[in-house]
Amino acid sequence: MSGYAMMGESSSWGSALVRISPYTFSALGIAISIGVSVLGAAWGIYITGSSLIGAAIKAPRITSKNLISVIFCEAVAIYGVIVAIILQTKLESVPSANLYAAESLRAGYAIFASGIIVGFANLVCGLCVGIIGSSCALSDAQNSSLFVKILVIEIFGSALGLFGVIVGIIMSAQATWPTKA
Repeated sequence: MSGYAMMGESSSWGSALVRISPYTFSALGIAISIGVSVLGAAWGIYITGSSLIGAAIKAPRITSKNLISVIFCEAVAIYGVIVAIILQTKLESVPSANLYAAESLRAGYAIFASGIIVGFANLVCGLCVGIIGSSCALSDAQNSSLFVKILVIEIFGSALGLFGVIVGIIMSAQATWPTKA
């Protein structure tokens, strides 16, 4: 049995989460926002780039115009960087007496939730754009009239990342730290 349980304190997850500093949650949210967004961008570039290079063997003309798919994937990483900067500006210094106040915990959780939302929305967006970009390169190598049609679908896939950014910004608006008294 753990030492806490023997002393009569609660050993639930809820009590453990309340004892973690709100700044730790904030830092994790910011790191997840940028880290997972970059992972999504890299994964999308990997998927698109490998298909683009392979299809360019058959039709070298597709190389330059299909680079737009790689740029769309890179935009996903930029979304994560922008939100990480926005979330970083939400951090404020709080006196140690107010560190575990309800308002501090809410601010830490809001920044954490924003980071998770943006990070994982951009991960899925990067995969989506990468797969569509791969399809675009392979289709364009076979029939050049399909490029614009698939590019429109890729733009809609890229909008998923923007939706995540918008939701993350709305969530981060709840991050208000206690005022210094």
